[in-house]
Amino acid sequence: MYLAKFVMMKIDFRTKDEANEEQLEDFLSLAPVERFYSFLNLMRQLNKFPSKKETVNNDTFCIELKSHSS
Repeated sequence: MYLAKFVMMKIDFRTKDEANEEQLEDFLSLAPVERFYSFLNLMRQLNKFPSKKETVNNDTFCIELKSHSS
């Protein structure tokens, strides 16, 4: 049996300031622990975005331990 799932999308036309104000109100309405988890979730999602930061290949990094005999 196949069940179709419908998702309703709401589109609002508003200014950036209005959108930021609504986001701030929504965030401040959360309990402190929910704010913390929301922040952690945001940080996890930000890692998925492409970045211009170049990764450094550290395959050549080597530590040599030498004993000095006296």
